Amino acid sequence: MVTKTNKSKIQHKKSTPLREKMMDRLQSARFRYLNEELYTKDSSGAVKLFEEDPDAFTAYHEGYRQQVRKWPMNPLSKIIIAVKMMPVNAVVADFGCGDAELSKNVKQTVHSFDLIAANDRVTACDMAHVPLGKHTVDVAVFCLSLMGTNLQDYLIEANRVLKVGGTLLIAEVASRFDKVADFLTGVNRYGFTTIHTDFAHNLFYLMHFEKQRDVKNRKTLPILTLNPCIYKKR
Repeated sequence: MVTKTNKSKIQHKKSTPLREKMMDRLQSARFRYLNEELYTKDSSGAVKLFEEDPDAFTAYHEGYRQQVRKWPMNPLSKIIIAVKMMPVNAVVADFGCGDAELSKNVKQTVHSFDLIAANDRVTACDMAHVPLGKHTVDVAVFCLSLMGTNLQDYLIEANRVLKVGGTLLIAEVASRFDKVADFLTGVNRYGFTTIHTDFAHNLFYLMHFEKQRDVKNRKTLPILTLNPCIYKKR
């Protein structure tokens, strides 16, 4: 015999998956919206977006983590391996660090920067203006964080804080590049030289540069652009 209480429990069990599916779709939709906003604003606009709606940062990174779980590999794991092979006294600047996972997994000193501080390891700032002095770091990292319309400002900032001979590591989604050779040439104009590239993965490109010189006249630098990374509806 199905009592009123049992019937209610049965209906709840049936409705829970539907509710979870609807909530998942809403979260995914908000993530896609925020993702598009971040790729079409400059860094100061992104800072303003999250200052006005702090919950949006949490929503974005939750959506991002859902995407990461679907990837065949996480490029951050490659970055972590590369940093672990460097001298333990190397100083690292992680631009667009998210949850600061890099700092949690290496012994080196890591300065973790993002638009909002997700935890006490992160310094909240505009990545075009990080609170570090000139020539104070050995490694600069951009792991899926060359977002926005002013990514050239990020490279100039990385050049500023890096010591001559320092390392620039970039990991980006392959679909963002129309001609990756043009991007490499452009980065070299920002005071770097290409040391190594890994294009073996279908989804991500990994690039290793070395700083050769300081940027003295930004007016002579090329404007670099990458395609926005658009996530499909599920």
